[in-house]
Amino acid sequence: MLGDGAMAWVALGLAAQVVFSARFVVQWLASERAGASVVPTAFWYLSLSGSALLLVYAIHRRDPVFILGQGMGFLIYLRNLHLLRRQARVFRSESLSPAQAREPARPRGERDLVGASGHGDR
Repeated sequence: MLGDGAMAWVALGLAAQVVFSARFVVQWLASERAGASVVPTAFWYLSLSGSALLLVYAIHRRDPVFILGQGMGFLIYLRNLHLLRRQARVFRSESLSPAQAREPARPRGERDLVGASGHGDR
C-alpha cells in the first residue's frame, strides 16, 4: 500500500486532474448558454491552475514527457490570459459594449455579405 507521503502526491495529482478537466465542463455550459461555441475566461484560469498543479506533480514524478506537455500548456494558458487582459484594456479605452467586445473584429474595408439592397449583392 502507499505511504502517507505517496498518498498525498496521488491526492494532489487527482485534484489537479479534476481542476484541469473542469475547464471542459465550464466551456460546455458557457457554450450551451450562448447557443454557440465560446471559450470563457474561466476556462483559461482553470487550464492554468490545473496545468500548474499537474506540472508540480509531473516534476515530483520526474516524468519528462509529462513535464514538457504541462510546461508548454502552462505557458500557452498564461499567454492567452495576458491577451485577454490586453484586449479588455483596449475595449475599455474604446468604450465598447460587452456585445461589441465579444464580436470578432473584421479587417478594415470588409463588407457584409448583404449589400444595401438586402439581397446579398456585393
